[in-house]
Amino acid sequence: MSNEAGFNRYSVEADAEEDSNEDRAADSQAPTESAHFRKLQKKLRRQVSWAIRDFNMIEDGDVVMVCVSGGKDSYTLLDILLLLKRIAPIHFDIVAVNLDQKQPGYPEDILPAYLNEQGIAHYILEKDTYSIVKSVVPEGKTYCSACSRLRRGSLYGFAKQIGATKIALGHHRDDMLATFFLNLFHGGALKSMPPKLLSDDKQNMLIRPLAYVEEKDIIEYAKLKEFPIIPCNLCGSQTNLQRAVINDMLREWDDAHPQRLASIFKAMQNVAPSQLADRELFDFETLSLARDNEERLFEGDNIQSGQTDSLAEIGLPVSPKTQTHNPKFASDEPSTAVPNETPQNGRTTQKIPTINPVI
Repeated sequence: MSNEAGFNRYSVEADAEEDSNEDRAADSQAPTESAHFRKLQKKLRRQVSWAIRDFNMIEDGDVVMVCVSGGKDSYTLLDILLLLKRIAPIHFDIVAVNLDQKQPGYPEDILPAYLNEQGIAHYILEKDTYSIVKSVVPEGKTYCSACSRLRRGSLYGFAKQIGATKIALGHHRDDMLATFFLNLFHGGALKSMPPKLLSDDKQNMLIRPLAYVEEKDIIEYAKLKEFPIIPCNLCGSQTNLQRAVINDMLREWDDAHPQRLASIFKAMQNVAPSQLADRELFDFETLSLARDNEERLFEGDNIQSGQTDSLAEIGLPVSPKTQTHNPKFASDEPSTAVPNETPQNGRTTQKIPTINPVI
């Protein structure tokens, strides 16, 4: 069974199964048994399965290493992937991996307790990258970029060590949009986080199954699931981040114009290289005309020619013809412009060609 057919199939079959049980536990007070929760979970499952299908993220036999930080995004990713694993017609395995970077005050017992309680296979990697970042980042600068590079390097190497074929990250649609604007405003590049990425050394494949999911849905889902969230401000470096400014901008746009973010994300999937200015992406240098011999006359009332001697010298017409468009004279027979006629009111007019080129 192809991956595309597989993920299309289990999305539909699971919907049918859940719809048949829609009224179960309707009166229950538990958040995860409410109709609202089931509807939200179904939405997230559909969006994740569509992203997996569209970008061929997970294939039969894959070992997916889900990077879990203790934040709402990675908890939601892990939860939805485990749900999809149970109903998928293809077989893939999931292992959760957390990197304990030894930030001061980090509650190192929370994640292992949750993963053990849920019966999820996992690894907790311990590495003091916090001290390294503190030693290399100048005072007053944010730590996130250096911290991210060190974390990424450790996780990439571990994925290869255990034989994981895919590395799943918890970035969602709004993260991808924020990265796009960060690069646009501050990086001088039109780029973002791709849903699927081969690492530079070609040793690891990264996937972002939450690519179609909105952050506000993740916030709501995490609240209903009551995930034990670990805050991401332990290093105290979050106050002046440009990403925070961009996120505030996106939230304001979403409140004022609910469809704007969806339109921007659609644009990221509908790139027209010939309408930009990247000479590596599109060959502007060898563009050439391919005109035919059909004459296209200016549609208007008059053309004034100036410096006619100069026009004639370079071979341009001194008195270009004009035509006036009037649908009243349209017919199936082609016609050409004719010499001017003078009506009774003394004004010069032209007969209209019956076929006008569409610009």
